[in-house]
Amino acid sequence: NRMNDFRKTAQEMLEFIRISPTCFHAVANIGRMLEAAGFQQLQEKEEWKLEKGGRYYTERNDSSVIAFVIPEKEVGIRGFHMAAAHSDSPCFKIKEKPELTVEEHYLRLNTEKYGGMILSTWLDRPLSVAGRLAVKNGNGIEGRLVNIDRDLCVIPNVAIHMNREMNKGVEYNPQVDLLPLLADVSFDEYDAHTTYDAQTASENAEEQPEAVEKPTLVALAAETAGVDAETILGEDLFLYTRQEGKMIGAKGEFVLSPRLDDLQCAFASMEGLLRAQNHGSIAVHCVMDNEEVGSGTKQGAASTFLKDTLLRINMGLGRTYEEYLMTLADSFMISADNAHAIHPNHQDCSDPVNHPYLNGGIVIKFNANQKYCTDGFSSAVFRDLCRTVNVPVQTFVNRSDMAGGSTLGNISNTQVAVDTVDIGLPQLAMHSPYETAGVYDTDYFIKDAAEFF
Repeated sequence: NRMNDFRKTAQEMLEFIRISPTCFHAVANIGRMLEAAGFQQLQEKEEWKLEKGGRYYTERNDSSVIAFVIPEKEVGIRGFHMAAAHSDSPCFKIKEKPELTVEEHYLRLNTEKYGGMILSTWLDRPLSVAGRLAVKNGNGIEGRLVNIDRDLCVIPNVAIHMNREMNKGVEYNPQVDLLPLLADVSFDEYDAHTTYDAQTASENAEEQPEAVEKPTLVALAAETAGVDAETILGEDLFLYTRQEGKMIGAKGEFVLSPRLDDLQCAFASMEGLLRAQNHGSIAVHCVMDNEEVGSGTKQGAASTFLKDTLLRINMGLGRTYEEYLMTLADSFMISADNAHAIHPNHQDCSDPVNHPYLNGGIVIKFNANQKYCTDGFSSAVFRDLCRTVNVPVQTFVNRSDMAGGSTLGNISNTQVAVDTVDIGLPQLAMHSPYETAGVYDTDYFIKDAAEFF
C-alpha cells in the first residue's frame, strides 16, 4: 500500500508537469489548485485586506507566485516559514519574427537558448510551442495562455553519412544547428494517389493546385488561443518536448519526465502547504521565475517580490516595521531546487562521499563559496525536521576540482535575509529536456514540507 501511495504521488506530479509546458502554465495551474483549496487571489495593484486564518496567494508577471497562510491566532506566531522553488526550465525561446525559409520549401523557427541546456538532447524529438500572448482587449492588453498541443516541429540531426565524426563529439551552433523545422511551405494537399504532371498543369491553370498560404507561428497561436492574429501585440513563446513523463525501471522505481528541475520541488512544496495543519507560523510557498538565467528580473528571486509580499502581510496584521524585522529574525527558508544524483556510468563526476542516490531521500546541498547558503545551523534545523517525520536525508557537495551551479536561496537572501537551507530532490541528466528522478523522493518532500509549514 505504501508503494502505491508513492506511485500515486509520482503520477500526480507527472500530470502537473504535463499540463505545465512553460512557467506561465505552471503558475496558472498552481493558482487553480490553490483556489480549489480555498485560497483567495490578491492583486499587487490593489489593497490587501487580510484576516487571521486567511489563505491567500498573489502572482507577478503570470510566472511567479507566492501563497501564504495566516494562523488563526496571532499570539505565538514565531515567524515566516518559507519554501522557495522555481517555475522555469532551460529551453528554446522563440525570437521575434521567427519564420525563416529555405528556398521556399522548409519553414524554420528562429530561436535562442534560455538557460544552460544539454543541446544534443533536443534533437530528433517531437516538439511544440507554448507560452503567453499579449492580446489587445478593448482599451487594455491582457495575457492569454497558449499551448499548441500537438506534435508541431522537430530539430533534425545531420545524418552520420554527412558527418562521419559525429560520434566523436559535436559542438552545436544554436543559430545553425538547432533551429526547429516547422513546415514545408510548398506542400499541397491534392490527391496523393494522382500523378501530378507539371507541364500539363501549367497549360491549364485551372488544374494547378491552389497556392498554400504560408503558415505563421502567430497565426497558429491565435487559432489555438481563439483570438484574431491582429489582436496579438506581443508574445513569450517557448519550445517544449512532447514526450510525456512516465515511471520506468524493473519495479517502476524511476521517474522519467521533462522539467523535473524544478517543477518536482514546486509541486511537492505546494502539496505540503495544502496538507499542512495547525499553522503556528506564517506559511509561505514561493515559486519564482528566471532562476535558470540568474533571477535578476522583476519576478525573480533577486527582485522585491518576496520582500514586498512579506511586508504587506506584516502591515495587514497591523504590525510595525520593527515587528517585521523581529519576525524575519525568527524565520526560516527552505530553498528547494533539484540536486545531482551520482551517475551510474560516471561516478567520477561526484564527490567521493557526498553523492546522493535516486530514491535515497531529500538532499541537503553545501558549498564553501556560498553558491548554496546551507550552513551548520540551517542543516541541523532541516535534519531535525526530517527526523520528526521519518524522512531520509542525503548530502551533496561538488567535487573540489569541479565548479557547480547555483540556485535561488542565496539570491533571495539579498532581499530577505533569513536562515536558509538549500535542498533538492536527487535527479540525473539535469537540464536535459527529459530528466530522471526517483519515485519515492517527491513524497518524501511533501511529507517534510507539510510538517515544516
